[in-house]
Amino acid sequence: MTLANKQIFPIDLGPLNPVWAELILGAILFALTFLILAKGILPKINRTLAEREDAIDGGTDRADGLRAEATAVREQYEAELAEARHDAARIRSQATEEGSKAIAAARAEGIAERDGILAAGHQQIAAERETAERELAGDVDSWAHALAGRIVGEPVGAQRA
Repeated sequence: MTLANKQIFPIDLGPLNPVWAELILGAILFALTFLILAKGILPKINRTLAEREDAIDGGTDRADGLRAEATAVREQYEAELAEARHDAARIRSQATEEGSKAIAAARAEGIAERDGILAAGHQQIAAERETAERELAGDVDSWAHALAGRIVGEPVGAQRA
């Protein structure tokens, strides 16, 4: 230990006795380094970190905004799809109803046409029957007399005279 150290520092620090010139030089260099870092480099680092944080948070905010917009578009699409399904069901129902009405109308028309054809057929059959009965009524007498004459063996009725 030097005499100068003993006068300033009367305590014996053992092996840690600093040299005051080196200690002051170290303190000045530390202060200079601290000022350079604090005034020059740390603001740039802080600005870069803030930009990164803004980019991350802004990206997250933009992603949240896009997600919300996508959700709104999906909900609108689902609403339109549900409306389209409802319209399709309504159209199917209308088509089924119209088809049933058309089938019922065609069936009624067919039944009316069938009834008309049957009525015309019955009238034609009745007319032909009357015609056949009139034609046969005149011949029946002569055939009956002829048949009776064959059975009896001699002419009967109008053929006798």
